[in-house]
Amino acid sequence: MLALFKSAPLVDEQEQQWLIDTFLWAVEHFDSEYFLKHTQIILPNGQFFPDRVSSVSEMAEKVFSRVVDYAGMQAWPINLVAPSGLTPQVFPHFEFQDNLRGSEASLIVPANHPVNISFNPNQINQPQDLVASFAGTLATILIHHVGVLPPGGKEYLPQASDALACYLGFGVMMSNTVYQFKGGCGCGYNPYANRQAALTEPQTLFMHALVTHFKGDNQSKKFLKPHLRSQYKKAQKQIKALVNDSANPLLLALDEQAVGQY
Repeated sequence: MLALFKSAPLVDEQEQQWLIDTFLWAVEHFDSEYFLKHTQIILPNGQFFPDRVSSVSEMAEKVFSRVVDYAGMQAWPINLVAPSGLTPQVFPHFEFQDNLRGSEASLIVPANHPVNISFNPNQINQPQDLVASFAGTLATILIHHVGVLPPGGKEYLPQASDALACYLGFGVMMSNTVYQFKGGCGCGYNPYANRQAALTEPQTLFMHALVTHFKGDNQSKKFLKPHLRSQYKKAQKQIKALVNDSANPLLLALDEQAVGQY
């Protein structure tokens, strides 16, 4: 009888397996050492984004610079250009010596031209969308450079980019910007400012909770939109049980390494 009132998991078994597999794919191919030692859970506050700006372009540049720094991609040949300056481009060839990310990352084969990216000016009044969009773009560039397809193959690249953006530490903003409420009358609502999410809210929250589990985070919940907090708590519970019961050697090894960091 009590089983009738048992709450359903945040994501179903198939979704959970893909998200776990994708998280482990990220750990394997996108610098797990940097993830464990240096990745921060980035929050939408003045601690992480303290800059004052006086123009649209300056705001885009400051936010872009912060996102690149927090992703550990300072050594990457990536350049922000105005929307009018973005033209079709060929992805350049470049190679790193050892580390992909962080202060120890260094190019041994430099790119012959940078990867140009731009921004959506409509997002200037929705900074979390701007941050999440930049994070997703950096994740896409990472995947393109490394050249290893995510679980499920090429058709899952958009979802994998969202998941990897969470792995980079941007899960709060990724979760908060999956869906934007229009409000009662739609006043002030700009659909063109919303980022295009590939994962659902529950899937994004689950990936964020996976990341925070291994990072020992206890701060990010309060920065999630109110309606997401109970879902996040459910994801945390689901992941804790999953890790405790798991026989996956990669997951267990990662959990052991994470424990050693904190």
